[in-house]
Amino acid sequence: MPAVELLTVGEAFDDLVFSGLRRLPRPGEEIKTSEFLKTVGGGAVITAVAASRLGLRTQVLSGLGSDAVARLRREKVGVSNLKRPDEPHAITAALSTSGNRSFVTFNGVNDVLEPRLERALRRQRAKHVHFAFYPRDCGRWTDVVEACRSRAMTTSWDFGWNEGLLGDRGFAGLVRALDYVFLNEQETLLYARRRSLRQAVSVWRAHPRTVVLKLGSRGSRWISGEIDVSEAAPRVRTVDTTGAGDAFNGGFLYGLMRGLAPRGCLQAGNCAGAMSTRAAGGVDALPHARDLPAAIRGRRAARARGAR
Repeated sequence: MPAVELLTVGEAFDDLVFSGLRRLPRPGEEIKTSEFLKTVGGGAVITAVAASRLGLRTQVLSGLGSDAVARLRREKVGVSNLKRPDEPHAITAALSTSGNRSFVTFNGVNDVLEPRLERALRRQRAKHVHFAFYPRDCGRWTDVVEACRSRAMTTSWDFGWNEGLLGDRGFAGLVRALDYVFLNEQETLLYARRRSLRQAVSVWRAHPRTVVLKLGSRGSRWISGEIDVSEAAPRVRTVDTTGAGDAFNGGFLYGLMRGLAPRGCLQAGNCAGAMSTRAAGGVDALPHARDLPAAIRGRRAARARGAR
């Protein structure tokens, strides 16, 4: 078995989080808050930290600033840093209410990161590879995903909301090549080109592998062939939802790597996603294995292909 169980691949950011806002500002308006946090962010980073806290051996492949590298090492996450010393790291400012958020981002090294990710990935070994960025050439990344499969590495991708993917003829092929696709409710509709969740689900049911729907406070859903399993989300006192979807991914992949059945993977994902919202930023409130429900904590049941 590879030393790394989960390799996350994608962009990283220094996050400047302005939280505790009653509402988001209107154009030209200034809103003040007494709650501010500087932390690390990005899908690859948050997913890796979430999985590491639960006990997976994880590694991040990204372009990282010095603060992000230090934080990841404290979280026992391995680092493959593709940023050169003279390059600026990416920065995101987040404006966050208890139920919504807006962002502005300085791209920094992320503008030139994608080809470096592709080259570096050829030298990496892991049990599972999770991608968390917007691919500019889906056909090229389909080849990368298929190469991972040829090396006995399973794959997943969280594309986020990127309307540009709808114009890439290779997007459908890339989605079909993946073992797991993570989508929130809006992305489920966008990429299926449907107006209702029911219609979109009927499209995703035809996906050859597994689609995982993240439905926020309504929980999550596993769709794969004849399997359609839903699991409710735990209730927590929400402070900031930044990174909750990426935290879910980390929890879900922990369950997957530990051999849990579909419902157990959803439970682990729901727990990580919900608990991450208890503090500002996407990292500080992530749970440890002891915080998971007793029914799935440390369990290594053989992964079933149906609901339990």
